[in-house]
Amino acid sequence: MAARLLCIDDEQRILDLLVEDLTDHGFEVRGLTVSAKAINEILTFDPQLVVCDIMMPPPSGFELLEQIRARGDRLASIPFIFLSALNDRVDVLKGRRLGADDYVTKPIDFEMLVEIIKARLARTGHGRTPPPKVSLTDREIEALSWSAQGKSSTDIAVLMSVSERTVNFHITNAMRKLGVATRIQAAVKASIAGLIPS
Repeated sequence: MAARLLCIDDEQRILDLLVEDLTDHGFEVRGLTVSAKAINEILTFDPQLVVCDIMMPPPSGFELLEQIRARGDRLASIPFIFLSALNDRVDVLKGRRLGADDYVTKPIDFEMLVEIIKARLARTGHGRTPPPKVSLTDREIEALSWSAQGKSSTDIAVLMSVSERTVNFHITNAMRKLGVATRIQAAVKASIAGLIPS
């Protein structure tokens, strides 16, 4: 089951990028542009982690975190990551002292943000997120399916009526998309993801 994230940023363009990128990485994401609605959204959506900008109309990210940490309920311990253009040492220290779990500066390094989120979720027991969405072509699926059945590239070339070189091209593309180094790993990962028959 996908980990639930709440992203709060008053700049719609940045919020849209956050929601899109984190959703593509397998998270269930909701976005808010108004921090005043954050506590109600947290209570109803029950996110496992919050990513929040600092510079927003009241309450600011600092004020929102202060309100959340002051509560005596389950919200007080929710992992909270600041995302801000404020990168002065004073601002970072203030965020840490208020109880922020991490502090990521803009412009956003999405790869770094995803790794930070995964690490925080792992520490709270919510680290299992589905792999990123992978889209394979019909030919890649066919070649990988035959490979999963133990067929060699030569066998697959005959079955697909293409050259052996074409088979290897499709399988190599599938391996790259799945982020693995071998055909076996690609077949296993694709099968688990439901991309090819088990």
